[in-house]
Formats: sequence, C-alpha cells, structure tokens
Amino acid sequence: MMARSAPQTVAEAPAGRPGRRGKRMMTRAFVCAVAVLGLVACGRGTKEDIVSKARDISKRAELERVLGQPDEITKLGPVETWRYKASNGEVIFLIVGDDVTLQAAGARDKAK
Repeated sequence: MMARSAPQTVAEAPAGRPGRRGKRMMTRAFVCAVAVLGLVACGRGTKEDIVSKARDISKRAELERVLGQPDEITKLGPVETWRYKASNGEVIFLIVGDDVTLQAAGARDKAK
C-alpha cells in the first residue's frame, strides 16, 4: 500500500507585497484604465465642437467626411436622421436626399 503525501502548497508572497498574480492583475487594471481614458479623450468632443465643425456643411458626403460615420442612423423614406454622440449630449442632423437641412443639439435621453 502506498502512503499518501500531503498536498504541496505554493509559496506565498510576504504579507503586504503582491505576488506574481497580483502584479499581473494590477498591470491589467492599469492598462485597461489607460485605454478607457484614451478612448474618452479621442472621442468626438462636445456638442459645440461637432456643431462648429459642421457649421457650413450642406451635403451628406461632406458631413460624413468631416464628422465620420454617425453613431446612429434612422431612415423614413428619403429622410434620414444622423445622430452623433458627444461628451455632453448629442447632435442630430436631418438629411433629405443629399442635403443636410437641419441640425439640433440636446441632452442625451435618460434611461427610463
């Protein structure tokens, strides 16, 4: 009959110092935080920024070239609504055919 040996334990880090696994988790958390901050900083900016960039634009292609793809497009026949999210709300453009006919800025809808 074979004798069973006691389970082996992994050496733990001294109290107060993170082990190898803890360091990896802290590094991952730091990298994620930096990535999130980078995405926020590189966003479209404020409503005022978006409106000022699109101030004299009258054609769909030009609007897309200046602001990029909208965050949301709603279509009803020949009428499209393009929504661009901003850090402090959203800007909405009404497009009929190829013409940008209206722009409005407002607060984001609150979750119900």
